[in-house]
Amino acid sequence: MSDAADAPVILSDEPGSFSRSVLAERHPALIEKVRDAFPYGPEQHRALDALRDNTAEGVITPLTPTAYDHDRWQAWGREYFGRSWFEVPFLWAESYFYRQLLEAVGYFTNGPWRGIDPFRPFKHAELHSPEADAELAALDDILRLPVEEQASALVHGSLWGNRADLGFRVTAEGAEPGGGEAPPLVADDAQALWSLLPGGALATLCVVADNAGRELIPDLILIDHVLRHRRAERAVLQVKPYPYYVSDATTADVIDALRHLIRAEGAATEVGERLWAAMGGGRLTVRVHDFFRAPLPYAEMPDDLRREFADATLTVMKGDLNYRRLVGDRMWPPTTSFAARTGYFPGPVAALRTLKSDVIVGLDERTETALNARENTWRTSGTHALIQVRR
Repeated sequence: MSDAADAPVILSDEPGSFSRSVLAERHPALIEKVRDAFPYGPEQHRALDALRDNTAEGVITPLTPTAYDHDRWQAWGREYFGRSWFEVPFLWAESYFYRQLLEAVGYFTNGPWRGIDPFRPFKHAELHSPEADAELAALDDILRLPVEEQASALVHGSLWGNRADLGFRVTAEGAEPGGGEAPPLVADDAQALWSLLPGGALATLCVVADNAGRELIPDLILIDHVLRHRRAERAVLQVKPYPYYVSDATTADVIDALRHLIRAEGAATEVGERLWAAMGGGRLTVRVHDFFRAPLPYAEMPDDLRREFADATLTVMKGDLNYRRLVGDRMWPPTTSFAARTGYFPGPVAALRTLKSDVIVGLDERTETALNARENTWRTSGTHALIQVRR
């Protein structure tokens, strides 16, 4: 295991680095997309332009004293205010950018734009895309397979659905999911995952969601499979308390996804109806926690959230952001033990993630060597994935 002191925190100050490209390229592009997605007025336009300019050349400033959650961010950012966005931890800078974007469009301010998700048009388009329709049509064939083959197909569907990440695709169109067979996983603990959810056990599955739309749909289908085949008696789906990053799922996105399933044809309709009934009967619970929008690693989770995870038979962390928070957003040697990095977690935990940032642990030396020999961008291209489990 590598000590944290030996693994530098990821910043964005190195020219050519992935993290710098997110702040310098992806965020300005996203601001323009948000600006064009709604008929915002001059006040919102000025605020969005100011955010674009500030993140490029200015220094980080606190929220105004009257802003929602000012005190929280004052505590989280006391070390970083007055510094360049590129000189503070990447995880913190990215998180604060999204908080400031919500401030710019008036999400928390009394007025007509209060509570309007600035990312909803992108999520809606993703959910109603031809690609999403094709994936649902394929579900009919998948659910005719033997149960174990269904399980394998659905967990991989949930895994690769993580490529349907709108923020990632703003500046990475070449990584768009599409034709061709998915590349091999850089780590595959799927067998260990399913061993923690044997049929007939009185288990609780907790899924910490990542993206809405085309990723949330296969997550929900996987939850349906687990409940339907009694691999768990209860499932908990943890989502964000408000729009966070560009695609991250909120309760409203869960409802949109369920309605989309129910209005589809074939097996998808039945899945949606079962999940709707499971929510009504308490077998599926949607929960939010304030910590899910904190710019902090899970090692610093509060006690009440720790207890929730401790009550789960298995917690599945979806996506790249959850992975960064789970193992720590540092430049770990790739062969650092996943079990060691997640040893603090209060119960068994699995990560399902496509690789879209520099953080990676849990690889064997042979895999790392092969990846390095084949390409330079394997950590961030979204073309590789992993399933890692710590019992």
